[in-house]
Amino acid sequence: MKIVIAGAGDVGSHLAKLLSNEEQDILVIDNDPAKVDPLDANYNLMTMTGSPTSFRTLRDAGVDKCDLFIAVTPYETDNITACAISKRLGAKRTVGRIDSYDYMNPENKPVVKEMGIDSLIYPEFVAAQEIISALRRSWVRNWFELHNGEIIVVGVKLRANAPLAGMQLKEFASKQHNFHVSAIKRNHEIIIPRGDDRMMVGDILYFTTTHDHVDELIDLCGKTWYRIRRVVIMGGSKIAIRLARMAADEFKIKIIEENVDVCRKLPQMCPGVEIVHGDARDVDLLNEEGIEDTDAFIALTDSSESNVLACLTAKELGVKKTIAEVENIHFISQAEGLNIGTVINKKLLASSSIFQLLLDADSSTPRCLALAEAEVAEIVAREGSKITKAPVKELRLQRDMTIAGLIRNGRGMLVSGDTHIKAGDHVVVFCMAGYLHKVEKLFT
Repeated sequence: MKIVIAGAGDVGSHLAKLLSNEEQDILVIDNDPAKVDPLDANYNLMTMTGSPTSFRTLRDAGVDKCDLFIAVTPYETDNITACAISKRLGAKRTVGRIDSYDYMNPENKPVVKEMGIDSLIYPEFVAAQEIISALRRSWVRNWFELHNGEIIVVGVKLRANAPLAGMQLKEFASKQHNFHVSAIKRNHEIIIPRGDDRMMVGDILYFTTTHDHVDELIDLCGKTWYRIRRVVIMGGSKIAIRLARMAADEFKIKIIEENVDVCRKLPQMCPGVEIVHGDARDVDLLNEEGIEDTDAFIALTDSSESNVLACLTAKELGVKKTIAEVENIHFISQAEGLNIGTVINKKLLASSSIFQLLLDADSSTPRCLALAEAEVAEIVAREGSKITKAPVKELRLQRDMTIAGLIRNGRGMLVSGDTHIKAGDHVVVFCMAGYLHKVEKLFT
């Protein structure tokens, strides 16, 4: 696929790096040479310095022949304009990053389509959805649903009281056939496990399963399910506002914001939400605001470090569920190792959303959910592909990948060594970051 990305900021750069590993034809455009030059020097892609809203720049970039045009500059109006021009010039599909919910309003969808924008990416909206999912499933770190929920991928931290602690995977597999341990995160490292590997206390285990059995993992991992009702949010950011507007009916939400001017604006933007002026890192303030009765604490300021520290403080004060926004991707593993619960990263979430759009643009492209160090892909097995030639145990798959499950005739099922993948199956694969292009060759 030929893909043009307008904007080499955080989202654009991260997306370009991920796509460059998959052997796509990538061109990145940005006004600032300092942003595109490092990409050109270190990754398998091309770059161009110029304005993403310039007809000349877009023509020179060859958008008339591109399969996918992605506008992710920091400016909503530039993204809308760039998509509109690119569509008129011949781009097959356009995706634009926006900063306000107005464009996503269903009644505005026909107008947006007429403007030349096929799909919208609103990172704050995606982040709010992820947080709501984490609040509803208080015992998980990650939750992905593939193919309309036929296959579930769950990330869970293993507790000391878990029956699985210390057990080898082959022992677990001999007793349990409803789960596939697809990956293990241990000491900041992702492991694609084999039968001799053990599940250790403190590991984050990524299970593949189906809806019928997912709740069984609660006891197996030594977790406890509890309903979250009272939520405290640190910071009146865009994510906080979107979260409050989406979930105020489901949870009792309180926002603590340090900036008094922001506090004055929040009541109008977040009806039904209690607003408190102050620093949510202040233990005395938290005690005054009833932190002991709080079920979940969510830190959503612009500072990743402050968010992590605030969550650690909330944990010490007895809050069971904490969620931190961590925008530095290299800091995610360290943050997860500090036992702060769920970590939210807009770049990963936005990139994951765009990966899913690739499936619609080109049916040979896998649907991918990007973790920090690994990728989860849903790939369709093609007629005559290597993956269909024999049962899984006879395929001699490389160690940096594992087949976790598949969807056949609309139904999800797990994969064992005896499973023979058929053409047309939607197969769920875990692999190390950067290896997806190798894995994809097995399916085409």
